[in-house]
Amino acid sequence: MTLYITLQKSKTNQVRINAGIWRSRIIKFPDAEGLRPTPDRVRQTLFNWLGQDLTGKTCLDLFSGTGALGFEALSRNAKAVTMVEFSPVACKSLQQNKALLAADAAQVLQMDAIQFLAQNVQKFEVIFCDPPYNKGWLDKLLPLLKPHLAGNGIVYAEAEYALQDNEDWQVLKHGKAGAVYYHLLKSKH
Repeated sequence: MTLYITLQKSKTNQVRINAGIWRSRIIKFPDAEGLRPTPDRVRQTLFNWLGQDLTGKTCLDLFSGTGALGFEALSRNAKAVTMVEFSPVACKSLQQNKALLAADAAQVLQMDAIQFLAQNVQKFEVIFCDPPYNKGWLDKLLPLLKPHLAGNGIVYAEAEYALQDNEDWQVLKHGKAGAVYYHLLKSKH
């Protein structure tokens, strides 16, 4: 009697960079609760909205997760991207992808987003904000982001619901892909 054992490969999570100097490069990321990369189609739309080329812009990637938005920005010539991620496992993956891409302009910080905002004094032209869903993060974060925006800075926000103009924020552009609502926001003040 012969016994055959089938080994299953563990699922490798990966996302492809859409454009720029690292076009078609793959970044890998671990399985972690709530970790979901921004879909390719949404990233393509976002960077169409931002004008494709981010030369000279400094970016903040809050809840960096897979790093897809931050690495995409660097691939499109962003001057620097600060990636903030609370999960140690996801943060380790960000560091590995930073090394793999030789992304010297990426700063990876393992810390809570609110803690980062409380101590940060730098201003950013683009802030990517893709927090975990169903935890009320955007309500807490949006009031805190304004002091971190450069003069004509833009906030990209993903949520499980559509955002509306309010007294502080104007929704410049928005879209929906599956269960993801995505928005470009500009401060009214």
